[in-house]
Amino acid sequence: MQAVSSTFSCDLKSMIQTNPTAKNARYSHVNRNRVPVRCSYRSESFSFPNGIGSSRADWQSSCAILASKVASAENASSADQVTTVNGDSNGSVNLSLVPLDSKNGKHGLIQPLTNTDLSPAPSHGSTLRVAYQGVPGAYSEAAAGKAYPNSEAIPCDQFDVAFQAVELWIADRAVLPVENSLGGSIHRNYDLLLRHRLHIVGEVQIPVHHCLLALPGVRPDRIRRVISHPQALAQTEGSLNKLTPKAAIEAFHDTAAAAEYIATNGLQDTAAVASARAAELYGLQILADGIQDDAGNVTRFLMLARDPIIPRTDRPFKTSIVFAAQEREGTSVLFKVLSAFAFRNISLTKIESRPHHNCPVRVVGDGNVGTAKQFEYTFYVDFEASMAETRAQNALSEVQEYTSFLRVLGSYPMDVTPWSTLPSEDV
Repeated sequence: MQAVSSTFSCDLKSMIQTNPTAKNARYSHVNRNRVPVRCSYRSESFSFPNGIGSSRADWQSSCAILASKVASAENASSADQVTTVNGDSNGSVNLSLVPLDSKNGKHGLIQPLTNTDLSPAPSHGSTLRVAYQGVPGAYSEAAAGKAYPNSEAIPCDQFDVAFQAVELWIADRAVLPVENSLGGSIHRNYDLLLRHRLHIVGEVQIPVHHCLLALPGVRPDRIRRVISHPQALAQTEGSLNKLTPKAAIEAFHDTAAAAEYIATNGLQDTAAVASARAAELYGLQILADGIQDDAGNVTRFLMLARDPIIPRTDRPFKTSIVFAAQEREGTSVLFKVLSAFAFRNISLTKIESRPHHNCPVRVVGDGNVGTAKQFEYTFYVDFEASMAETRAQNALSEVQEYTSFLRVLGSYPMDVTPWSTLPSEDV
């Protein structure tokens, strides 16, 4: 593999400071002091087959792009900056607690970030800031709290906003779902992993414990409509048929947002499928607890950062990669790629295929015998090995021979903590 070297520098300016005592401040997590922030990154040349360096810069060079024969997928992204993080500093904000105003009954909840809030970026503070998709009370907030217990939560209204919040230094980390044990993969986030240049630095698994929520005093027989995220509705279909057989089932963009919608509009005939924490935050009662049809309902989240971590061998590690086949090779190259891992006794935990956005269709054949069109794909693979291990480095060196591009999304510690299907304060 050819040596890689890169030089990058950027200037980021913060947002204008508003009156910190103003009651109408929308985002309590934004520091608007006008302080210029300058970051720079430089990596030296290296030779990957001979191993990786021990410094962060050496590893960042090693895992950013392994092959660039066809790098159009990466070049298409406008967010191709790789910067360094100022560090992980412990803060005093408890993510699992959101203040409630007991005097007027209103909730002191910050509003989710939108695309209009992403420019320019504020200066870096002392508390680690973690972006997640949804509103307070969402399962993603619980995942962010488990991943970074002492941090400041930044809700975002869309997945791509959470990616951009980290890239623009509004947040230091993002915690986003990639798959559910019942609902499968969240394809949107797989596409965004390729589009953006954030690195996976960890994973966390959260048991999903659904509840049926309604306004205080509402009886289950008065429910005529149940709203929630489509996956939550699918995961509770059997229970809802028994609890609210006459209710219409309607999809909503987020579980906690559905609870907030009912509380805000005072809907007496509508219930939401959400967490017990959402009931506490929005003043709803729990009509039924633990209504998921399968107790083993778990969602896996990825922890994303601007800078990768240095891989180690003293604990179980997982590595995530994405690649595309060489031209005219098609999906037949997948067998060769899988063999590279099998021969080295490396276990694969995930294989996901997505359409190749820059080259979705491949024409095969010639004019004499006819032509055919076949779909082109990019493949996402997770395997149980650290990039500090020689066998993982050799496997990717072999995989590179069959691919048009190969990118390491991250090499990170596996989540090996035990979890329970019983409700908890975090969920």
